[in-house]
Amino acid sequence: MNNIITKKICDGVNFTYIPSNKFKTTVVSFSAFSNLNKEDISKNSIIPCLLTNSCKKYPSFLKISTKLEELYGSSVSKNSGKLGDVQVLTISAESLNNEFTQNSENNILETSKLLCEMIFNPNIVDEKFDEVSLNQEKRQLIENIQAELNDKRLYARKKCEEIMCKNEKYGINESVETVQNLKNEDIFEAWKNILKSSHIEIIIVGNCEYNLIFDEFKNNFSNIERSNIEKCEQEIVEEIEKITEATEKMDVTQCKLVMGFRTKIAKPSEDVDAVKVMNALLGGTPQSKLFLNVREKKSLCYYCSSRYNPNKGVLFIESGVEKENIDKAKEEILNQIQEIKLGNFSDKDLLETKLFITQSIQKIDDDLGALGSWYVSRAFDENKQSPIDAIEKINSISREKVIEVARKLSLDTIYTLSGKDEI
Repeated sequence: MNNIITKKICDGVNFTYIPSNKFKTTVVSFSAFSNLNKEDISKNSIIPCLLTNSCKKYPSFLKISTKLEELYGSSVSKNSGKLGDVQVLTISAESLNNEFTQNSENNILETSKLLCEMIFNPNIVDEKFDEVSLNQEKRQLIENIQAELNDKRLYARKKCEEIMCKNEKYGINESVETVQNLKNEDIFEAWKNILKSSHIEIIIVGNCEYNLIFDEFKNNFSNIERSNIEKCEQEIVEEIEKITEATEKMDVTQCKLVMGFRTKIAKPSEDVDAVKVMNALLGGTPQSKLFLNVREKKSLCYYCSSRYNPNKGVLFIESGVEKENIDKAKEEILNQIQEIKLGNFSDKDLLETKLFITQSIQKIDDDLGALGSWYVSRAFDENKQSPIDAIEKINSISREKVIEVARKLSLDTIYTLSGKDEI
């Protein structure tokens, strides 16, 4: 996208404006990136929740909500997640474009000012966040972690990630214990450290006078002494000493089988898009080899799909199986990978796979929130690839390239979640 505008606010703080006339609203997002570590992951995760709950100027959730309503129903959202070995904290504000307001009020700028109030002037007294709000957010975070335990499919995948990447930052996850032990003063210090040393991206998608918003953020950062800026890096493992196998028993009626692979390919490699196509051909679509063969034809599992992480260069195959079919499912999954490595797929298979991927990307281009997330996830990309650019790249991938990247796939870890009365 040639019309993307990028500017530097200060050391380690970048500003990107992606103009679009497709929507009646505009999204302004603030994302902070820092290397994952056990000491900070829970402290950092709770910060977006506290910042969007209240601020110094609007010291309650009710007052913030009232202000958002006054801004033509603007909304604020928050998220905490991983980008490979990096933790990402995002706070976004979506607001009605100025041309649709009374007297062409600068609604986007006013909403951006509120966003800045939340980020830079939170509801802090004596270097502490509001205790009631903190306890409320801790309870919510704990409930979210416990909910993952109830979702056995998600639990199994995260356990496989932890085992496979136990010596890597990617294997670090939040726990109920770390959240319970969070101290108010430590969270305050974590917030200060984010503003002081995290890599930060401010991204706008929509239609607005972006320079005014740039100035607003620049003015706020002028009060912060930026130093020791984190250099966010990814560790890509290529050599595997041995395959790790682990089995955990739990009260489940259906076994979960997760197989973790190293692809040896991650951003910024030019082959990332080829791996995306290979992954979709393997287990990313309803017409994929895993779905049609392991599930449908051989009836070895209830579901079987694959997921590729282009930032970390890892691929996970997830399936729900009966105990007696575990070994057969493993064997057939590996067989289907071998089929791709041998080039045993038709041009029609490849074409349909590309069509599925490109249609999914087209949906992103029509969804403002998804489009904002698209660019946040590409914060470290040298060239901010637009969805349209991505579609062109996907369509250019040859079958030879798909076979080439498939042959680099190596099994690393096998994790099985089994019933307590099994095995």
